[in-house]
Amino acid sequence: MTKILANDGIAQAGIDLLEKEGFEVKNTRVAQEQLANYINKNNIDGLLVRSATEVSKKIIDACPNLKLIGRGGVGMDNIEVEYAKAMGIQVINTPEAAVDSVVELVFAHLFGAARFLHDANRNMPLDGDSQFKALKKSYAGGIELRGKTLGIIGFGRIGQAVAKMAYALGMKVIFTDHHVTDITLEVPFFDGQSISFDLKASDFETVLKEADFVTIHVPAQDSYVLGKKEFEMMKKGAGIINTSRGGVLDEVALVEALDSDHLAFAGLDVFESEPTPEIQILMNPKISLSPHIGASTKEAQERIGVELANKVIKLLK
Repeated sequence: MTKILANDGIAQAGIDLLEKEGFEVKNTRVAQEQLANYINKNNIDGLLVRSATEVSKKIIDACPNLKLIGRGGVGMDNIEVEYAKAMGIQVINTPEAAVDSVVELVFAHLFGAARFLHDANRNMPLDGDSQFKALKKSYAGGIELRGKTLGIIGFGRIGQAVAKMAYALGMKVIFTDHHVTDITLEVPFFDGQSISFDLKASDFETVLKEADFVTIHVPAQDSYVLGKKEFEMMKKGAGIINTSRGGVLDEVALVEALDSDHLAFAGLDVFESEPTPEIQILMNPKISLSPHIGASTKEAQERIGVELANKVIKLLK
């Protein structure tokens, strides 16, 4: 019997699909240092992970019978992908499954930060009964998203889906990408109607200078995409959202740009020093925070589980 270890969990729908096809699924969490030993001891054929488990060369070398590594999600920077392939291991991910969840989180941060909800929700429980009028005054300068320009850095699946939602909200969209230049996006509505928008890429500096809000959607990088120089190029009072990867923006420079009032707010779902974000980030009243939950909706996890299961069945059965 082919055995699968879902080390960071998998939706029940995925387990059901695999078991129906005769796979044995171990939906358990094995500590990083015990992982290779567990895989070998239990004759695991396929290892499924999300972002919590690292699949290093050391683990790959220690598990000669491993046939498949699957990542529930898009980015695979926690897996030594090329090395695994060179060792004859199949590597899969689920690039489509979590797109809508990430997009909605981008706008959750945008809507919330534009109206100071992240900070109001911290202060209302403390002072809402005694300082109501003062709080009302301090949060009275919110802004609307409609009519504003959204700049998107990275225009793959998620970047394009962000653009569609922005159009639906009445925003203007500009984007920059190394691979996409001209594109037509179709925005579907609930009743089967849709509207098409033709876009041309802008250069990186134009996006920074013209956008009221910037959202970044790139894979893990070796160096910062956004640092002090880039933040200085952005409009005074602009906001920035990062739901892609920690380390694509310089958090020290970000805090400086916020504290100097050059940038109005940031929304962060990912962090440079994850899973222990810096206290200066966590305590900053201008930063809307979430703990890397871009793909963490019930619907996305179900789609991820089903997509992983189908790929495993196709490759290992």
